[in-house]
Amino acid sequence: MSSESTEVWAGWYRDRAGAEAVAITAADGRVSTRIRGVEYGGGTFAALRAEGTGAALSACVLEWDMPLPVRTDGTVQRATLSCLLTLGDPGPEGSGPSRTDLSLILHCGGTAYEVNVADGDFDEALARIRRQLPPTVELAAAAPGHREPAARA
Repeated sequence: MSSESTEVWAGWYRDRAGAEAVAITAADGRVSTRIRGVEYGGGTFAALRAEGTGAALSACVLEWDMPLPVRTDGTVQRATLSCLLTLGDPGPEGSGPSRTDLSLILHCGGTAYEVNVADGDFDEALARIRRQLPPTVELAAAAPGHREPAARA
């Protein structure tokens, strides 16, 4: 994937005030979204901050699906990565959310591969999914907006 490519996924934002549909964008190593008229951006999904004020996104849930091709016995097929990011209440003095939980489920060939990480690290969660895959199955590409992890051992 080139640095100029942009990926956009439809998703949902939920907090105590309700829910709304959002678009989540990944481009040039950053992710962003607009929630209730406020632009949020950051280097990772778990580090989104309001443009201008720098306030960390917290006390909410973001949920989205992204297509993620997989290669099975040399043939590329479509799979879907379902993502659920839970951001806890604001931490002390703008330090970000008090907790960050990320759940990923790869739906591939009638099987679901699931992982949960407490620190919200998308790349680590995706690496854990890779380790669950059978030897004949591999992710055909890195998830858009993320660095390519090392090959499976």
